[in-house]
Parts: sequence; structure tokens; C-alpha cells
Amino acid sequence: MSRNAFVRPACMTSARTHYCPGCGHGIAHRLVAETIDELEIRERTVGVAAVGCSILIYNYFDIDMQEAAHGRAPAVATGIKRVLPDRIVFTYQGDGDLASIGLAEIVHAAARGENITVVFVNNANYGMTGGQMAPTTLPGQKTTTTPRGRNVHLAGHPLRMAELLATLDGPSYLARVSLHNPVEVARAKKSIRKAFQCQLLGMGFSMVEVLSSCPNNWGMEPAKALEWVEKNMVPYYPLGVFRDAMAPASSREVTENRDESSPKREG
Repeated sequence: MSRNAFVRPACMTSARTHYCPGCGHGIAHRLVAETIDELEIRERTVGVAAVGCSILIYNYFDIDMQEAAHGRAPAVATGIKRVLPDRIVFTYQGDGDLASIGLAEIVHAAARGENITVVFVNNANYGMTGGQMAPTTLPGQKTTTTPRGRNVHLAGHPLRMAELLATLDGPSYLARVSLHNPVEVARAKKSIRKAFQCQLLGMGFSMVEVLSSCPNNWGMEPAKALEWVEKNMVPYYPLGVFRDAMAPASSREVTENRDESSPKREG
């Protein structure tokens, strides 16, 4: 008897994506789609597409989608959720869209505790426009606009968005995950599911930051790019849960999704 071990999620279309080989967006899309299917919220879900590599996400999800101006996805999602409070509303944003031009929108949506979910893909550069320095580009990392590496004395230090939003009272769930190996992909799925569950329970703002590779702009083979995420991004952007309103009060401090040998979040 034959058995399908791997099938396309019901809420994804059969369209071939435009993403570069080794890009993490395809994996992130699938995790979101599987979550929507498993929670049986497909007919209630509205996605907000941001400007960036994922700008054509509405071609890949068979759900209601709304395009937003650059950086304004949280504001658009806020409007949709307030007008249609029974809908499950999520944004899907990259680091340029969310942490640069959209920084004010994401901070204030989180501060207000808007009952929306944000999937934030951090690949440490502006992927769609040629690999320029982003707010998340690592110190010393070379990009098309920092050919000698990011100089923190000139450009400042990278933004750790999960930690930044964790200083606010509004968020209900904040986590950082990665896609650099199958174990981390499975952990990422759990965090994305929990973020959507927080919205279903009316608990307020939730966000999952997803560390992803960008082989094309980094000038690496896909396998090497995944290694780069693990060796360079994870130490600077530690994985873990930074806020979890669903957890017992005694365990709401930062918790790591890994063993004791893993890098810890800086205090």
C-alpha cells in the first residue's frame, strides 16, 4: 500500500514560487500553511503581504490576502482585525519591511497589544532589492552597501526585534526560531502554531522571528548558507521564547528551545 509522506498543505496553491534556491521563505510559507490547516481556520484567515521578497505571497496561499504599502502591514492588519474581529489576521514581513521603514508600525502595534500575528523573516539583508544592509545585518557582514562589512560606528548595531518588543507590555507571545536544520524547523512550527493560538484565544499581539538564509545575496551555496546561519546569526540572535502569556506565571521569563549548551540571550 502506498502512502503519501509529504503533501502540499490545503491552503497553498500549486504555483511554483519565485524564491531563489536555498531561500527559507518556502519553508516558512509551508509552516504557516500547515498551521492554518491544522487549526482549521482557513476560511477565517486573512494574510497581509508586505513589500520584499515575499511580496507575491498571495500567489502561493489560497486564502484571503491583502497587500500593504512598504512597512505598513501591521497598520493594515490592525484595521482588518478591528473591522472583522472574528478573522484571524497575520502579517508576513522581512527585516527591511518590518525593522526599517515599518519599525514604528510594528512597535506601536505591539505596544497596543493588537490581536494579530506577525511572521517576521530575518535574513540579515534587503533580499529583494539586491542585498543591501538591513537593520539586522550583522557587525562586519558584507553587503552591496557595506562591501567592507557593517561598521557599527557608522551604521549602528543590528536590531534584535524580539528583545526590543519584549520590553513592551502589549505582546502576548514573542519567539525567535531558525530554519537551518530539520530540528529547528520543527521547533519553528511549534512557535508559529502557538502564536496563532494566542490570537485565537484573544490574548493580543504575537510575533515569531524566523532566522533564514539568503544564499544568493550572501554569495554562498545553500548548504553553506545554512551553516552560516547557525555559526553567525544564532549567536547574535539567540533562539528562544521571549514572552509567553500562555505559560505558567513562574516560567514567563525568557526560555530557550534547546539544551544547556546552546547560546543564551544576552541580558
